[in-house]
Amino acid sequence: MSSSARSALLVEWDRCRWVWNQCVAQSRETHRHNRENPEDPRTCGPAQLDKLLTGWRAGHVWLRAGSSVAQQQVIRDFGASRTKALKDVRERVPQRWRAGMPRFKKRSPAEPTLNYTGAGSGCVTGCCTWRAGSR
Repeated sequence: MSSSARSALLVEWDRCRWVWNQCVAQSRETHRHNRENPEDPRTCGPAQLDKLLTGWRAGHVWLRAGSSVAQQQVIRDFGASRTKALKDVRERVPQRWRAGMPRFKKRSPAEPTLNYTGAGSGCVTGCCTWRAGSR
């Protein structure tokens, strides 16, 4: 992989990591709101996060420069992770076996991955994943 392609993918991953972190922040804010206002519950599912993504892209030119498909996939992945964590709590899975709630991704320790669905990515198989260091 050329250095320019690698740097372009890392920039794209930074955008997706930012979207993930915004989803985590929104999820925590929704949880806090529901704990403080049980009479006015809110939800934090992929539909609500997709609407927020539209606003985030409108407000940030650098985010708009990235792939909306990859950013929407991040929201779907976040939703699946959050749903699994909540299911484990509901089903009283032992703590050591539970999938924890999604957490913020830091730049340095996290391995960069991008998940493109078949829509607009040109993938024949339907899904492509890129990892840093892969060829």
